Amino acid sequence: MSTPGQHTPASASPSWRARRLDQDRSLGLRLTLAATAAFLVLVPFALLAMLVLGAWAPLHRLDAAVTDALHGYALGHPGWVWFMTGWTNVFGPGPLRVAVLAVVVWLYYRRALRLAWWAVTTMAVGGLLGALLKLLVGRDRPDLLDPVARAAGYSFPSGHALNATLAAGVLLLIFLPYARKRPAARWALWAAAVVVAGLTGVSRVALGVHWTSDVIGGWLLGAATVAATTAAFRTWRARTGRRPSHPATEGVEPELADEAGRPGPEGGPA
Repeated sequence: MSTPGQHTPASASPSWRARRLDQDRSLGLRLTLAATAAFLVLVPFALLAMLVLGAWAPLHRLDAAVTDALHGYALGHPGWVWFMTGWTNVFGPGPLRVAVLAVVVWLYYRRALRLAWWAVTTMAVGGLLGALLKLLVGRDRPDLLDPVARAAGYSFPSGHALNATLAAGVLLLIFLPYARKRPAARWALWAAAVVVAGLTGVSRVALGVHWTSDVIGGWLLGAATVAATTAAFRTWRARTGRRPSHPATEGVEPELADEAGRPGPEGGPA
């Protein structure tokens, strides 16, 4: 009980920390964790970029050792080179962007416009960051005496690894709603995303056109971009009163698989 002359507010304003950890607020616990995850992925990428810029000798020796080993294997196994070349072409930046664009058109006809814009924004932001960082870092590609493949431009980060990670992440988070009640299908989607991103990156080192650290940098930057744009999309969902989603299991827009609740022009029910 308050004594005469004292004023007790009906409800004290929660602290900044409490608001960040409150699941009922638009920037509550889930969104804070998503943003933190994006930041934590960016930290190793930034560290790796600094080591590349500083020409850190242990990293260069590791890159050279892996490249020499894979190049030696490629020279003695033309079938391996054929497979890696085919894979890197099929899952290169161009074909993957076309695949995402086709899904964006499908989302447009589903009237899931905000989800379509999220996909376009994720691919565009990640691609622009990769191109800019290539120019800023200016790292040369491996220079092999008997190359099995050639590529132009700078090396860090790998554009193939970056775009494969972006596209795999975007398509995974769009189609997960359709596997929401089917664990086997959800695992299959995750496995496909990991294989596409992982093997595309490996193909670049196997063909001798990228260092291992280039590919790791592409993977990290792609994952950070997807995590950051997903956090932003979840912020929009929370601010428009939509229920919190669990992207890892049901995608960024769970309602996409619900025929009765198709997203409308502004992302709401049609």
